[in-house]
Amino acid sequence: MTVPTHTVTNQPPPLVGYNVFTADRALTEAVVRHVPDELADTARAELTSLGATAGSAEALEWGVQANRYEPQLRTHDRYGHRIDEVESHPSWHRLLDTAVSSGLTAAWTRPSGHVRRAAGFLVWTQAEAGHGCPVSMTHAAVPALRADAELAAEWEPRLTSTVYEPGLRPAAEKAGALFGMGMTEKQGGSDVRANTTRAEPLAESGTYRLTGHKWFCSAPMSDGFLVLAQAPEGLTCFLVPRVLPDGTRNPFAIQRLKDKLGNRSNASSEVEFAGTWARRVGDEGRGVPTIIEMVAATRLDCVLGSAALMRQAVAQAVHHTAYRSAFGGPLIDKPLMRNVLADLALESEAATTLALRLAAAYDDGGEAERAFLRLAVPAAKYWVTKRCTPVAVEALECLGGNGYVEESVMPRLLRESPLNSIWEGAGNVQALDVLRALQREPDALNAFLAEVGRTRGADHRLDRAIKDLLTELADLDGIEARARRVVERIALVLQGSLLVRHAPSEVSDAFCASRLGGDGGAAFGTLPHSLDLGAVVARARAEV
Repeated sequence: MTVPTHTVTNQPPPLVGYNVFTADRALTEAVVRHVPDELADTARAELTSLGATAGSAEALEWGVQANRYEPQLRTHDRYGHRIDEVESHPSWHRLLDTAVSSGLTAAWTRPSGHVRRAAGFLVWTQAEAGHGCPVSMTHAAVPALRADAELAAEWEPRLTSTVYEPGLRPAAEKAGALFGMGMTEKQGGSDVRANTTRAEPLAESGTYRLTGHKWFCSAPMSDGFLVLAQAPEGLTCFLVPRVLPDGTRNPFAIQRLKDKLGNRSNASSEVEFAGTWARRVGDEGRGVPTIIEMVAATRLDCVLGSAALMRQAVAQAVHHTAYRSAFGGPLIDKPLMRNVLADLALESEAATTLALRLAAAYDDGGEAERAFLRLAVPAAKYWVTKRCTPVAVEALECLGGNGYVEESVMPRLLRESPLNSIWEGAGNVQALDVLRALQREPDALNAFLAEVGRTRGADHRLDRAIKDLLTELADLDGIEARARRVVERIALVLQGSLLVRHAPSEVSDAFCASRLGGDGGAAFGTLPHSLDLGAVVARARAEV
């Protein structure tokens, strides 16, 4: 029986049944900008199809289930044999299947592959972020493996395949494979040179036995892993397969799964190596330079992942306030709420625009673009991932108490939001990496200055910010203690330059006024009231 107190009114419909790609104007414009005309129609068609799936009720339910039914560790079978397997919910496999079949691990083999893949990653991980971890590591392993032509020829076709094949079998028997990574040890953390895992050479050239403990090893059900260990000549990179060519299990003892704040759908583990067979990747003693190729690519995915989280958080906030009425009208029309939403939308668009620009530099591959990436990737990784959590918090608050309940999806976004800032080197690691690029690679700074110099004279606040940044960089006294300040300014100047060039004037004007001109506060919702904030919010709205 229905009674008046049970009548539901003034509740927004769920944000479902919309196209995540076509609803994102900043992203669609970036794809058009960076993909050549001859590939544009194909890229848009692929991304539109993926966007429709990402916004579907089915895919969103996969995300819910993959996080509700978390992976389970099975160390032994019923007879007591060690098996070290992780069981994941079928929804996890459906998410991964869609990611792989959509080419999210195939960027290295496709024209304009990095931009197309980056846009797809940004779209698809809005359905669920945790499975992006093995997708990212599989994608990023390719450039590291290219340090050894034989290994690359063997593994690259599997890693760039669009076929998802779960299950532990010899990689040669599979049409597609996934990769993980194990660098961190409990005594060292980000200081990987403190690693104590040992690598003892075997009679067969290039093969070793590993003994040691990895404190963090994500996606332990992957087919192979890139790990660091101490060889006779120093820290070296190795490929560890889960299953050996003869079908036997490589010693890979999963001690436990990490009980994490967020990223609950993705299994992260501690593993023991005890006589684990491995193949060397690159030269002995060159482990960090070899695996840094993988790290650079996964750092870009940290930027993309944070941009995706921010975009989904903003889309949810704008959608809710468009349908929710209070104090005599829709929340979205209230000047103060409009200010908050516009501020959040600026942060999201700046992140998306920067992320796609970095992906385009990977596609270019030229010397100048490689130098640009050397500085821009760690700066973007530092700043965009740092902004993700405040955006998630403020977007959740736009939903009020409705945002604090699990059904809203906002708590999952919030729990996920700090991850990308920590993964692949936390903030201080990124800031110090930028300093190293500034001090050791002058071409990196020159490439950055050439990039932001393209907008010289277009906005006085941007010009002033570039001048102030150069003054900051000219003073090397106490530069390490000022590293975060410097890197923040680098990222903001770069974002401002990109928005001045490519975004509508209402977006670039608001960004430059608040982020570069000092006309904004420490919290979101403090933009100058004279700006065209309604246009900024309308641009960010995801229409169902």
